[in-house]
Amino acid sequence: MAKKSELIVKKDSRLISPSYTRSYPLVIDKAKDCWVWDIDGKKYLDFSSFIAVSNVGHSNPEAVKAVKEQADKCLHNAGTDFYNELEVKLARELNRITPGDFTKRVFFTNSGTEAVECAFKLARWYKKKHRMIAFLDSFHGRSMGSLSLTASKIMQRDHFSPLVPGVTHIPFAYCYRCAFGKEYPMCNMECLKYLEDEILTTIVPPDEVAGVIVEPIQGEGGYIFPPKNYHKRLQNICKKYRFLYIADEIQTGFGRTGYMFASEYFGVKPDIICLAKGIAAGTPLGACVAKKEIMSWPPGAHASTFGGNPVSCAASLASINYIKKKNLCRNAEKLGKIGLKFLKDVKEENEIVGDVRGLGLMLAMELVKDRKNKTHAKKETHKVLNRAFRKGLILLSTGVSTIRIIPPLTITKEDFEKGLDILESVIKKI
Repeated sequence: MAKKSELIVKKDSRLISPSYTRSYPLVIDKAKDCWVWDIDGKKYLDFSSFIAVSNVGHSNPEAVKAVKEQADKCLHNAGTDFYNELEVKLARELNRITPGDFTKRVFFTNSGTEAVECAFKLARWYKKKHRMIAFLDSFHGRSMGSLSLTASKIMQRDHFSPLVPGVTHIPFAYCYRCAFGKEYPMCNMECLKYLEDEILTTIVPPDEVAGVIVEPIQGEGGYIFPPKNYHKRLQNICKKYRFLYIADEIQTGFGRTGYMFASEYFGVKPDIICLAKGIAAGTPLGACVAKKEIMSWPPGAHASTFGGNPVSCAASLASINYIKKKNLCRNAEKLGKIGLKFLKDVKEENEIVGDVRGLGLMLAMELVKDRKNKTHAKKETHKVLNRAFRKGLILLSTGVSTIRIIPPLTITKEDFEKGLDILESVIKKI
């Protein structure tokens, strides 16, 4: 580690909460498009988008321009107490681009966690029921409400109980590691049959359930990709029992999967949708978008001092416009197909790769010690991250032993393949 980086890391260990998760000593100085420079001047290719946030590239020039112009006019306007034209413009745009041609309303937040908290409260308020169905391996945030819906890692829950009561977790469609020991499509989606045949008949009275919250593709749980008809069947169950279908699109949204939202790929129109990460080019912003009749709670029922900050709203409008103008969904779709084929070829040649999966530029490679038993390769995954880092490639893991590939959607084919080559070279050596 170079001198400047080493000094910052040492100071960080004394001054910053140790609850943060850092895989290697990257001390960032600046970032542009899909490239990052550390404080010592070393250049890296970014396959992380800083946790799926910088979809339009780091320091996107159009978003930066919008931020500067708005900052000169007004840095803060408490949207809970005063009106803000940019909030209205952005809410109208989110109405247009989110799945469903019905009228919607928007609650702006500062983060994805807060968007989930809003959806959780709204579902309870609207349905006047307290129970929620969520999924094992899901991640919805770390605040007490969103944490109650999360079931990703034990560390996230350890010593924080009691959590918000009334949440029941069921297995997700993790086909590579089916909780029921079956294989798709012969399984007939046993995981959804389990919800109806077991959960709703033995421990959870359907008339007490407000809604089901689900990630179209599980993020922090391991980039778990369900069969294409999974969400339609799940939403049909919700309609049958009059549950709200709540989609957490915080990591899958804004072009990441080759669609503006992953719900479009799965053919579903959520009653409530949670957004953040790629929404505003890296500025703090989240949103809970719901059908108009659902988001009809009275003044004071829910609020946020900084939610809908005008600078973030300006960045979001510029970011959404950039995604459309540059057709970044198409770029994600095109490069995603190239990437998935590449990963499948790597899997054929390397026993350590147990499974590859994904959609658009949301790709994953799950590492195992042996393919027969599918034993997680935790140490090997950590080695991949560190060795790739030393070779100039920024990667993040997810789940127990999965490498995720989530570069900015602006990345070129040449740079994308360059990063894949580095990843392959590291995998071969390990």
